Amino acid sequence: MAAEAKKVWMDGKLVDGADAKVHVLSHTLHYGVGVFEGIRCYDTPRGPAIFRLEEHVARLLASARVYRMPSPYSHEQICRAIVDTQAANGITPSYIRPILYRGEPALGVKNQKGKVSLAVAAIPAKKYLGESSDSGVRAKISPFRKFHSDSIPSFAKTCGNYINSYLAGIDAAEDGYEEAILLDHNGFLAEGTGENLFLVRDGVLYTPGPESDILLGITRASVIEIANDLGLKVVEKLLTVNELLVAEEAFFSGTYAEIAPIREVGHYPIGTGKPGRLTRDIQDVFYKLVRGEEPRYAKWLHPVTTTAAPVARTARRAGTA
Repeated sequence: MAAEAKKVWMDGKLVDGADAKVHVLSHTLHYGVGVFEGIRCYDTPRGPAIFRLEEHVARLLASARVYRMPSPYSHEQICRAIVDTQAANGITPSYIRPILYRGEPALGVKNQKGKVSLAVAAIPAKKYLGESSDSGVRAKISPFRKFHSDSIPSFAKTCGNYINSYLAGIDAAEDGYEEAILLDHNGFLAEGTGENLFLVRDGVLYTPGPESDILLGITRASVIEIANDLGLKVVEKLLTVNELLVAEEAFFSGTYAEIAPIREVGHYPIGTGKPGRLTRDIQDVFYKLVRGEEPRYAKWLHPVTTTAAPVARTARRAGTA
């Protein structure tokens, strides 16, 4: 990421992307104990705006609490650091990655004494599932299951969690698919490698719930609200592979993936094999709102403005902001 980022915010300073480095013996590198967010910034008629910034930062701090990583920055300070990073890089659309991590040399699994740092990078946004993903992607059911939340909290967005996604995603890519769908420990549908999952039957929108050990996605929550505003019924429930295969429509949702219709699972076409009407309706509203063209969702857009004063570290801890 640093190679594509012009400026990276590291503990209060904007540094050149090539200079954004941590020690090879850092605790986070060796044990995956770091928490992060993926956030997007879009062009709007009023200038660049970050989508659901406050919600992403709230989840970042909640994840940090789970992993006992006291944040040296408050919610407000992290928001400001993200805005400053976006402004310094001046690219839209962009993908923004804030991460709380322990970057100092500190081997030992139970080490909790290392300094917690914050870094923020912004890079040009690309289509996560390919440039043609708006027209539909091919997915396969992964042989790798989503881990149970009793083992690793799935509701925390943690660096180490994505080893699971990596295995599923590489397996799917080697078989020629754009994405994988993971099942939960009981064999019900869970999610993609970096997205939540929705399907449509008889005009009802279905999605796996927390009992399937999913990440409670911010774009997922946005889709549910959009669907409700469109008058659609939304049901969270345990969903089987068979229910997916006979669905009339299906799509992924995620910050990086946005709204990506699923046209095929394995060798089974979903519906007509093309994006369905309800998927397109939700997609249309979503792309309008992130561009600032839907006033009812203006609350979700945080304008990018520059600030004069640097963001200093504070004694405040995650969850106290």
